[in-house]
Amino acid sequence: MLKRTMSMTAAGAALVMAAVAGCGSNAQPIQVNLAASEVLTLAAQKTAEVTSYTVDAVVNLTHPQEGSGTVQGRMLYQSKPQLAADVTLDTVNFGQRSVPGGVRAVLQGDTVYVKVEALKELVGATKPWIKVPLKEADGGSGEVNELLSRIQQFDLGNMTQLVTASQDVKAAGNETVNGEDTTHYTGTFPVDAAVQQLPADEQEQARDHLAELKDVKFDIWVAADGLPRKLAMNGAKDGASLDATLFFKGFNEPVSIQAPPADQIGELPKDTTN
Repeated sequence: MLKRTMSMTAAGAALVMAAVAGCGSNAQPIQVNLAASEVLTLAAQKTAEVTSYTVDAVVNLTHPQEGSGTVQGRMLYQSKPQLAADVTLDTVNFGQRSVPGGVRAVLQGDTVYVKVEALKELVGATKPWIKVPLKEADGGSGEVNELLSRIQQFDLGNMTQLVTASQDVKAAGNETVNGEDTTHYTGTFPVDAAVQQLPADEQEQARDHLAELKDVKFDIWVAADGLPRKLAMNGAKDGASLDATLFFKGFNEPVSIQAPPADQIGELPKDTTN
């Protein structure tokens, strides 16, 4: 039961964090006469430089055997002075199962702290937080390790690189996103070609993450500084589907990501994998 709950938590959160775990920016305005494909290329370059941001995300997914589910939450991210993320998932459900009380996860360097209310009943945890060093995450916490590896290995810069593989991107008008003027671009990208845009050491995991999808449709809303304020992606294959919408703000603004108090942290029991 624990393994199923942790797997649900990780699978849902991974879909969110795979798309949000890093981005970058310059504040120089983009040129209005750039072609749509050039805007995406420029956005990919700019997102690679952002050191912090905030994202709100909703992910709806369907699996041919497991049913449908929703993950909804928010994330604070920073890359300097060390990699850190604070993720709150208010809704994590799939099929007939859910994670009561949601999920909270704090990543600092090579350690993740996870807070899942269900762990108290499942393993008799006496502390609200569980500490999982990434290098030791195996067995029942393997899903957590997979989740966190995606934080480190995927970022918004990479997601923007994926959309640069589009051969049909076009401008779809000017729209306001959270009070900011943006230009809306829409298109599709083939998964195989898109993955080739990423660094060689990240292509395998990206391919695994997108394996259930075929051609992915995307919409991206880019502000005058060349940074995306909203990203929507959806795709389907053989009864599986993904529909994700993410809103970004607070680029390069200071964030405070702290580990939980020491007296609130416990260890994940070794015998909870069955």
